This record gives sequence, C-alpha cells and structure tokens, in this order.
Amino acid sequence: MSKLKEGDKVTWDSPQGKTKGTVEKKLTKDTKLGSKTYRASKDNPKVKVKSTKSGKEAIHKEDSVKKNK
Repeated sequence: MSKLKEGDKVTWDSPQGKTKGTVEKKLTKDTKLGSKTYRASKDNPKVKVKSTKSGKEAIHKEDSVKKNK
C-alpha cells in the first residue's frame, strides 16, 4: 500500500461506481463530516477526499483509496 498525502490524485469505490478525486487531508484524529464522526488515529488513519466530478467530500480508510498512476 502506498502512503497517501495531500494533493494526490486518487480513485475509490462508491455506490455509483469508481470515483476520482484528490486527497485533501490525512486524518489521525477523530473528525466530523456532516452529521457523522469518523474515528481515526496514527495507527488507523483515514483520508479526506474530494470528488473531481461532484465536488463532494468524503472520508475513507487509507487502504480503500488507491493512488492514480
């Protein structure tokens, strides 16, 4: 697994299919997005991503987001 950083172009699975976007931030502490709180830590980081198509933000486990080549 490659380590992700801010600005990386990435792809992830969503209910609508593959989604492309950009890593906005790597999260290592609990973070709220909308009405949901996402649990994150140094041992279990999450990434905040922004969809290129819709502009919406989401938070995913780091290993569920793949860096584009």
